Amino acid sequence: MPDSWRNRRAARRVRPGAGEPLPRFRWWQVLSRSLRTLTLRASDGTTDTYAVDVRQAGDADDGVVRARLYLNGSLLSYSRLPARFSVPGGHIEVAVGTYGLRRCHYVRADGGESPLIPDPGSAEGRRARLHRRRPALSRLVGIVSTAFVVAGLCVTVPQLIETISHVPPIADSIGTFNWPVQLPPTAVVVIGLAAVVGSTERALRMRSSWLDDLAS
Repeated sequence: MPDSWRNRRAARRVRPGAGEPLPRFRWWQVLSRSLRTLTLRASDGTTDTYAVDVRQAGDADDGVVRARLYLNGSLLSYSRLPARFSVPGGHIEVAVGTYGLRRCHYVRADGGESPLIPDPGSAEGRRARLHRRRPALSRLVGIVSTAFVVAGLCVTVPQLIETISHVPPIADSIGTFNWPVQLPPTAVVVIGLAAVVGSTERALRMRSSWLDDLAS
């Protein structure tokens, strides 16, 4: 029932497009724009290319983050996020987090799913190219980014627990918690920046979660 309700709600957010052309991906949009494509083959043997365009900072006119679905280079529909676009054979699901896309997958009618292909010029496309060409280095980068996020959690979570424990009703019922480790401000800033870098890298692979938001 919850999934059905969310799907219906997402479907109601979709608005038809007016056929505007898909803007070219520019180099200065490398960290602010996600562009992913999906090619589907029709029964008559022809192919259609769908593209999902997301501006991470939101639209210029109102700041709202939207996903736009293009068909063969023309705007087909758009939606606030999370989005769910119906396409032949299934649908496309799009969701974002603090640091980028968390989901941009083609979900087939049989339940199988696959991520859309990132534009080669985007940060996600460059990260995918690194994984193809140098998989060992890619895995190392992934391990380091996860370690950065874990380090951020090790700093953020105790501080959050300490703050909550000092709320009077909680302190009166279970007592207070004081984190025994006091890091210098510089170390806290460095760890926080490392967590942001790690979360950003994970978002390029659509591996980020609420833990990344908490760590940063």
